[in-house]
Amino acid sequence: MTAYTPTPEDKFTFGLWTVGWQGVDVFGGPTRPQMDIAHSVEKLAEIGAYGITFHDNDVFEFDATDAERQAQIDKLKGALEETGLKVPMATTNLFSHSVFKDGGFTSNDRDIRRFAIAKTARNIDLAAELGATTYVMWGGREGAESHAAKDIAHALDRYREAVNLLGDYVTEKGYDIRFAIEPKPNEPRGDILLPTIGHAIAFINSLDRPELVGLNPEVGHEEMAGVNFAAGIAQALWHGKLFHIDLNGQHGPRFDQDLRFGAGNLRGAFNVVDLLESKGYDGPRHFDFKPPRTEDEAGVWASAAGCMKNYLVLKERALAFRADPEVQAALAASQLDELAQPTLAAGETLDDLRDASYDIDKLDHGFGFEHLDQLAMDHLLGLR
Repeated sequence: MTAYTPTPEDKFTFGLWTVGWQGVDVFGGPTRPQMDIAHSVEKLAEIGAYGITFHDNDVFEFDATDAERQAQIDKLKGALEETGLKVPMATTNLFSHSVFKDGGFTSNDRDIRRFAIAKTARNIDLAAELGATTYVMWGGREGAESHAAKDIAHALDRYREAVNLLGDYVTEKGYDIRFAIEPKPNEPRGDILLPTIGHAIAFINSLDRPELVGLNPEVGHEEMAGVNFAAGIAQALWHGKLFHIDLNGQHGPRFDQDLRFGAGNLRGAFNVVDLLESKGYDGPRHFDFKPPRTEDEAGVWASAAGCMKNYLVLKERALAFRADPEVQAALAASQLDELAQPTLAAGETLDDLRDASYDIDKLDHGFGFEHLDQLAMDHLLGLR
């Protein structure tokens, strides 16, 4: 076994919708046949995954009868029992069926909102039964293409109402489940509500049970907005709100590419792994990617295995970076330790700062950040 062979201790998880994606895009139909859920679970276990995640309609069809629904659930349970894979997270599909064309929780049609909440509650029951402790909310259709079509204040009222109701539901049921909002700026809607980490944190603070709700940030979604993903998850950690994370690859602010992790912005991926490992994040490393439509099934598993291998390589290099004595010296020279100190000393006041004298010539110095940054690059490139 090599250092880059994944084990369950790495907590690598995959959505059933990732390896099961048939290669459909807006310009073309499927390039791969539908994958049986038991086969997906068995192959993920074979390549070293820790667990799987799912939308309700990854397991059974939207219009499945109760008998058909239960048959598929039983098949999933059997595969999980056979392989030992876990289900740390689940979510609800409120975006594929045409009934959700104007959203689920924020549709202008009140009955659609009621149906969306009921659909979510029913799948929360299944998630709890399978042991999931995180329930993700991605509002891919919660938004608009034109200004007059959506009253944003009322839409946020309804969004908050839905999350509050579901928070009450898991509390009353005694489920060990927390919610994680997944921000995205656009696609498939022109403008999606709660488009970034910052928007979502502000929304969470308005809830009745904010302690139950955190974030599930995704690499591609934040980079689509042109922001730094590592900086965003650092803020989520600072707020105590990084409940889950979606890892994939992205080439900057374009459509949502869902490349395998490490593809696209490799430097950004290194920074993310360095942050997660150095700050002690202990949740699943969840891959929300899509094997390109050029691939057959062998390519699907090669792509999934690549996500895990790339994470492990970057983890090795990030840990070596942090352990490097020259890096430690460069961090000290850049005064990182001072940033951790309060600006006011014990007993000082703002008046003390205002009345003090400052030697501007001495304070006007360099910080050595380029040397520090090059050391990170050297480790990423395998030069150290």
